[in-house]
Amino acid sequence: LPQHLTGTLVLSVFTAVLGFFQYGYRLGVINAPQKGTITPPADIGEDLTTAPHLILTMYWSLSVSVFAVGGMVSSFTVGWIGDRLGRVKAMLVVNVLSIAGNLLMGLAKFGPSHILIIAGRAVTGLYCGLSSGLVPMYVSEVSPTALRGALGTLHQLAIVTGILISQVLGLDFLLGNDEMWPLLLGLSGVAALLQFFLLLLCPESPRYLYIKLGKVEEAKKSLKRLRGNCDPMKEIAEMEKEKQEAASEKKVSIRQLFTSSKYKQAVIVALMVQISQQFSGINAIFYYSTNIFERAGVDQPVYATIGVGVVNTVFTVISVFLVEKTGRRSLFLAGLMGMLISAVAMTVGLVLLSEFAWMSYVSMVAIFLFVIFFEVGPGPIPWFIVAELFSQGPRPAAIAIAGFCNWACNFIVGMCFQYIADLCGPYVFVIFAALLLVFFLFAYFKVPETKGKSFEEIAAVF
Repeated sequence: LPQHLTGTLVLSVFTAVLGFFQYGYRLGVINAPQKGTITPPADIGEDLTTAPHLILTMYWSLSVSVFAVGGMVSSFTVGWIGDRLGRVKAMLVVNVLSIAGNLLMGLAKFGPSHILIIAGRAVTGLYCGLSSGLVPMYVSEVSPTALRGALGTLHQLAIVTGILISQVLGLDFLLGNDEMWPLLLGLSGVAALLQFFLLLLCPESPRYLYIKLGKVEEAKKSLKRLRGNCDPMKEIAEMEKEKQEAASEKKVSIRQLFTSSKYKQAVIVALMVQISQQFSGINAIFYYSTNIFERAGVDQPVYATIGVGVVNTVFTVISVFLVEKTGRRSLFLAGLMGMLISAVAMTVGLVLLSEFAWMSYVSMVAIFLFVIFFEVGPGPIPWFIVAELFSQGPRPAAIAIAGFCNWACNFIVGMCFQYIADLCGPYVFVIFAALLLVFFLFAYFKVPETKGKSFEEIAAVF
């Protein structure tokens, strides 16, 4: 193990990414209870004018996507709350939202269930929007430079582990049945409680203590806890430099980010990486994979969905090692191209399914490859590349806009995918393939490599 990896650092990073674990659990959990609670029939050929079907589709899409509305609203306050309370206290406070939202969903049986579920998902969405900003902020600030990229990819690992666990628990004979589904929906409250108590043991970010509060001794103490017996003075000197830069560099408002020509390129790149992460079609697969596998003619679609979860997790682990070796840009490009080819293959498989039974294997393999390529690049990279593209002054505003953009796209996909799938049938992934081509070309011409570069060097590229 690298000398930088101390018990306290491991505990701090693990505790922080429990926030992303809950986010992943929320993404995956909605896949199982589609049957039974408030769902439209999966049969696309059904007459669409039937009113109950439309109302159910609406309720369903709403409970899937209201989660993202919560995220959109709260992503703007991340910088403010993180600076106001400190990273650790802020994570403690927002955890209350998670516990409350889980209670609402866990008690859904006792009230008008769709209202409690929608309310619960909105509140947990607020939580996830805040934590998806606070967690990367805290993790990047406590990580030693050598491990920044690798620890940065752990967010994604926590998300996919959350998805996988929610899918396994969602099996009929575990919690995915008519009696137990409220428990299934509310169960990530356990992770919230665990995170709450573990946060009490975590040191505050030394960067926050030093740069924001000017508490030199406390920052040293915190560093000693995080780094073990290393001499903290080298990092303190780095922070001093960063502090002076931050002082000389005015805080940039969101409006200035968009109006100043200095940041224009970096902002466009930051937004496009987020858009490409969401509009790649990955959430469509996570939200509706069971449905897709059913149409591909799989007998036990739920197990295929869990298979996707396993593949997802394995390749995320692989990308943790790749991202510091090969660099961000090349992985991002490779991922987009691979997803593009897989989306085309998936479409061909679904379209020709009625003529050739073996086409169901083509579309299944394509789904697995699609997920693998996502985890190699477009999955983990957008979360931390934004922090790498901007220096101290504009960074908080940039993270807020990028977060908002990510959630807004998540909402659009969650709200519209079911309707578009009803309209386009098997051709729905052609839309994603076209988008992926656009994202690939954009990334090829515009996204710089940030691996191992300082913020000045990255700024110079633009």
